[in-house]
Amino acid sequence: MPDIQSLIREVPDFPKPGILFRDITPVLADPDALAKVVDALAGLAALSAPTHIVGIESRGFILGVPVAHMMGLPFIPARKPGKLPCATRRAEYALEYGTDALEIHADALKAGDRVIVIDDLLATGGTAGAACDLVEGFGATVTGVLVMIELVALGGVARLAPRTVHALIKY
Repeated sequence: MPDIQSLIREVPDFPKPGILFRDITPVLADPDALAKVVDALAGLAALSAPTHIVGIESRGFILGVPVAHMMGLPFIPARKPGKLPCATRRAEYALEYGTDALEIHADALKAGDRVIVIDDLLATGGTAGAACDLVEGFGATVTGVLVMIELVALGGVARLAPRTVHALIKY
């Protein structure tokens, strides 16, 4: 089995100077590595008996869809504004300069649903927090946030508290 962390490529100054980007595309290109990641995420998800998987655009789709498939659960995309064709609910979140938002179809969840939120990377927690806010706005429960990578120094886990967060790799 491949060492997942050794496959993650570090790209300095992307998307802007001073940022060290953690590129997961080499993991996605290695079928054994991708299977290992998906299996690990599905194992963590199963601990909380979810009824739905929400994946955050766009790499959360890549990881969330196979987890949902493995578990026999519905997959719900959390997308950037204007990307979903039907009525949506929206949650905005702060960026360094301005705001952004995520949307989920208005009929995607209901009160009592148990949801795992999946993304590739957790940094400050703004995007994952918006996805959790969307889920909870339906009256559903976020049973966990699962990510492949956590950038510990940026404090995303604290921002998502008291929700449970699991990361396969921490920097």
